Amino acid sequence: MNRFIEKKWFVGVDISKSTLDLSMMGEENYGYFEDLKVENSFKGFAKIMKWIAEQGKKPEDCAFCMEHTGTYGLLFFAWLDSNDLLFCVEPGLHLKRSLGMTRGKNDRVDARRIADYLYSNRAKLKEFAMPSDTIVKVKQLLTYREQMVRIKTSLKNSLKSHQQYENITGLDEISLEIGQQIEQQEVLISQIEKKIETTIGSEAQLGKNFGLARSVKGIGLVTAAFMLVQTNNFSNFQDGRKYACYAGIAPFEYSSGTSIRARTKVSHLGNRKIKTLLANGANSAAIWDPQIKAYYKRKAEEGKDHKLIINAISCKLVNRVFAVIKRQAPYVTVYEHNF
Repeated sequence: MNRFIEKKWFVGVDISKSTLDLSMMGEENYGYFEDLKVENSFKGFAKIMKWIAEQGKKPEDCAFCMEHTGTYGLLFFAWLDSNDLLFCVEPGLHLKRSLGMTRGKNDRVDARRIADYLYSNRAKLKEFAMPSDTIVKVKQLLTYREQMVRIKTSLKNSLKSHQQYENITGLDEISLEIGQQIEQQEVLISQIEKKIETTIGSEAQLGKNFGLARSVKGIGLVTAAFMLVQTNNFSNFQDGRKYACYAGIAPFEYSSGTSIRARTKVSHLGNRKIKTLLANGANSAAIWDPQIKAYYKRKAEEGKDHKLIINAISCKLVNRVFAVIKRQAPYVTVYEHNF
């Protein structure tokens, strides 16, 4: 049952690093807003409760909505969840496009627009499911690993540059020092990956789903961990098709009437990080998985582009992962025999 339609008051929240801008609106006084600005801290959150009480309203009669702002909103989400307050977190682009043509922008106006969006779409919004502490830890470790990989890549590029200098200057110690730093980064990245695996294994169902996802050839440690985090342990997406849409790898038809017949293609809207990881996994599966290797060969012989085939294989990997999670049994490769 949708709990948003039961609420009397609708609060839009614009989140920034240090402050929260809130705007409250009710069904009976549509278009009239009560505004509040507080610190993005527990001290500020306490003022929200006081603000609601001063207006003669009850927190349990309120629904909250905000834009997904990454780490800036995590503390507020946890506070709302701990107080059993109903809230939803919407993608920024979704909010922007749903509001139509707008002019001007500031934090208070944004909070009012979010409150209006919450009221207008209350019948179809889904309440936010707060991820477990383990998933939040894994997400932080994945962010840390990504940062270390960027540093390693930067060092490798720097090494190539200094190796060119050596031919003229003869200063080889710079390259040696950079090489040592690269080795240190590789050790650090390996340690982070082990910690990710250990952290996931500390929660039984999370660890089981992690192992099931990795049973699919082409799905490695990092890809499986990203999928666990983004799907909240496979609870936020009903099937592989919807996750493929989120990742930006699902093809969509583009046609209208009899005059518009464009090529079926993927949307440019999608999570680029997981799309890249899945593409890397698809390239690996095309080498090591017999069925996918045969599929790649057949499509290549038909004249299909490499990127298009890899995108199709990425979709196959996603569907396989969701299938093994649904069955709660590892993926088994079926070998074909010629008789």
